[in-house]
Amino acid sequence: MSYKVAVVGATGNVGREILDILADRRFPVREVVALASRSSIGKEVSFGDEDILLVKALDDYDFSDTDIALFSPGSAISKIFAPKAAAAGCVVIDNTSQFRMDPTIPLVIPEVNPEALKDFRKTNIIANPNCSTMQMLVALKPLHDVAKIKRIVVSTYQSVSGAGKDAMDELFDQTKALFMNEQKAPNKFTKRIAFNVIPHIDVFLDDGSTKEESKMVNETKKILDPNIAVSATCVRVPVFVGHSESINIEFESPMSADEAREILTEAEGVMMYDERKDGGYCTPLECVGEDGVFVSRLRNDPTVKHGLSMWVVSDNLRKGAALNAVQIAEHLIRHCGLAPKKSH
Repeated sequence: MSYKVAVVGATGNVGREILDILADRRFPVREVVALASRSSIGKEVSFGDEDILLVKALDDYDFSDTDIALFSPGSAISKIFAPKAAAAGCVVIDNTSQFRMDPTIPLVIPEVNPEALKDFRKTNIIANPNCSTMQMLVALKPLHDVAKIKRIVVSTYQSVSGAGKDAMDELFDQTKALFMNEQKAPNKFTKRIAFNVIPHIDVFLDDGSTKEESKMVNETKKILDPNIAVSATCVRVPVFVGHSESINIEFESPMSADEAREILTEAEGVMMYDERKDGGYCTPLECVGEDGVFVSRLRNDPTVKHGLSMWVVSDNLRKGAALNAVQIAEHLIRHCGLAPKKSH
């Protein structure tokens, strides 16, 4: 069986990564269509090492003969076009925040809650979680299965690529300007990002948290367990690609660092990189282009009865967005009976 796949937002960071991953993983495609806004019509994007796709306009595309659409165009665009694609019988896997907290739409990490996909045809829309939530829960789910997690305190160190190409350009331009003794005013961020950290991602909410922090709280409850207490502080750092997290976990029953290390060494999607010596840990630099979620600095936390601390790093464009979307599509084909609309 082969499938017609549309990539919506194909000219963006995540869209390009999706195209690369579809090719790398030899996804069973019959045809791949690159879609974006009218201003991108005719632009070229790569699919694998040899194929070049010409971008088509999203706003007049007919999804009726398309099997799967991988969306990453921004929430406002997904809000309009994802339901249209779904109504045409196309399965939408959406990378934006638009549908994540809709109780009728599954929010899925294949290594964590694949069972949520069983009724995917009810809406034909599946939501991809926030990149920071995703890497955290890939690391925590295997532990939660053994000793239920009671509370999570997480601080994130998020790369600028999570805010898009313009944010990456801003970091580059500001850094270059500073070396030339010049100043570049912030545009994408509220303060200068070069040689700085900004404890502010997305808009502020009434309780003093930001929307990014709220996403981590609410998505963790929806995906993993509604009874887990979560406190998150999300920080933007001057790194181009790769999110890092410092995570403190409190369990309801005993869980030692040695036991956790053994569990995570065998866990799907997790890479243990934890040696107690100089350089024996993973940083964003090493995780770029990698599929896994890397766990380092795993240790007991003596300040709570059953506590652990860890450092978690992952490529936010890859596992944090594009790869997870493709893995969802693969799971639908292998385990949920998703067949092409036409036999080939």
